[in-house]
Amino acid sequence: MLENITSAQLKTMTLKELLALCEEIREVITATVFKNGGHLSSNLGMVELSVALHYVFDFPDDKLVFDVGHQCYTHKLLSGRYQQFNTIRKKDGISGFPKRDESEYDCYNVGHAGTSVSAALGIAKARDVIGKDFNVVAVIGDGSFNNGLIYEAFNSLRLLNTNILLILNDNGMSIAPTVGSMHEYLELLSENDVQKSKMDRHAKIFERFGFAYDGVYDGNDLEQMINKLFEVKQRLKHESVILHVLTKKGKGYEFCEENPESTHGISANTAAVPVGEYSEMLGKTLVRLAKDDDRIVAVTAAMTSSLGLSDFFSSYPNRAIDVGICEEHATILCASMATEGLKPYYAVYSTFLQRSFDEIIIDICGQNLPVTICIDRAGISGSDGETHQGVFDLSFLSLIPNLTVAVPKDINEFESMLEWSASFNAPLAIRYPRESKKIFGVKAPIVLGKWETLKEGNSNFAIIACGERAITLAMSAADSLDSSGISVGVINARFIKPLDTQMLDSIKAKHIITVEDNMLIGGLGSLIDGYFSQSNKVIKNFAYSDKFVPQGDVGELMRDFGVSSEEIVNYIKSNENR
Repeated sequence: MLENITSAQLKTMTLKELLALCEEIREVITATVFKNGGHLSSNLGMVELSVALHYVFDFPDDKLVFDVGHQCYTHKLLSGRYQQFNTIRKKDGISGFPKRDESEYDCYNVGHAGTSVSAALGIAKARDVIGKDFNVVAVIGDGSFNNGLIYEAFNSLRLLNTNILLILNDNGMSIAPTVGSMHEYLELLSENDVQKSKMDRHAKIFERFGFAYDGVYDGNDLEQMINKLFEVKQRLKHESVILHVLTKKGKGYEFCEENPESTHGISANTAAVPVGEYSEMLGKTLVRLAKDDDRIVAVTAAMTSSLGLSDFFSSYPNRAIDVGICEEHATILCASMATEGLKPYYAVYSTFLQRSFDEIIIDICGQNLPVTICIDRAGISGSDGETHQGVFDLSFLSLIPNLTVAVPKDINEFESMLEWSASFNAPLAIRYPRESKKIFGVKAPIVLGKWETLKEGNSNFAIIACGERAITLAMSAADSLDSSGISVGVINARFIKPLDTQMLDSIKAKHIITVEDNMLIGGLGSLIDGYFSQSNKVIKNFAYSDKFVPQGDVGELMRDFGVSSEEIVNYIKSNENR
């Protein structure tokens, strides 16, 4: 049934046929995610609601905007992408998020929380200005409902004088369980309160912004959703509506229903066995350090377990803070706690840290406060694509005064950096990938701004690399060159800021090669280029060019950008006599 479905055919189907279609969609999503990796529980919970939306509205003429977008798999299956669905999240395949250049059914690219209402309002206002006539629907989860950008958008609804439908998909979860006062408020609205007038009174907060509130309904009840959406569609001619629905994350798959957090994101099967995860080391080390230092607090933005902080939260609940999907707020919270003598550790994915750029500059570094930012999933993250690649952090952090930027070469050095950070009294950022796959031999003590030599060389080439992936490539290239009689030194640039200028000045090799898991512009390579700009050194940078990194396997993408041990070897061999 699903293989040949079109929007026109969908609208002719009976309820019984539509319910059967929902079960087929669940089977396809589950099988594909276990093969390719991806977001499972959030998509299983969205099946009936997505089918109802496509049944009632006329996409792509009407516009559907998702918040974050990792719940769009059913939408993709219903919009002509069934044949390509087995390529989802693979290199050159379809994206796991809405993407405008992939389909006319995807009207807006997303990937981070909180953008849907602003985007929907902008599309609706453009519709009004141009004089077109279509409906605009935004689907947002209760986790994103904590994000401050939502309320900036709410604040402009009356000013824009336009109409949209906002569907609040309330499943009590973001990646972790939803927290905060807004979540408690939504729970109050969701209760089967016999005092209907009391619930209506609470819902008037949305009317203050210009929305008519309508809820709460079962988002997994297909028939109810179809009937309600037909009704709301008519109301959009004269007002904006918030439709509040409850869905079950992982619906239809018992294991997902019982474990919504662990099945939010599924990794593709791989034969590689990592040494461990950096997040594990973060949690274990902070628990140990906090035992003897009551200044230490841990902060996260809705990602407690993903960032390795579950044990810290259970061991030190009074010093553990989950602010929900509010990265800017988390950053200022850390800064303000530091002004009163605490030692905050803010754990966050690289791609989400971008949202805190202004607060890092003004609130943390502008006040020179001892906040440690622990940046997980740094470098290419892989299959989630452009919106989730953590390849910008070295670039935007390296330009900020007062900030020290450290990059451990392996999980053991990460532990040493965390121990060192406990007595470091200034802003610090430590960036690392998800998994640790290698342990390197040399382990010099951590000293501010000091690098270490991993391999001595006596040729006219020296490799400077930062981070586990880059150092792995550098060491592999050096080992390969040894067999060709070329001895190349390898340096672990474990501090990007400040640079180890003493070691840089001591390098006798004419050719210096830099390797990093980051964009070239603003990264390690750029900094080394600048340092040696007035010298006779010949610099070659291996980093990512000025392009967005698409989805795909990490190693595959690095090679596509020319960041590989083979490319390093080829460069050195071709320049050996120069």
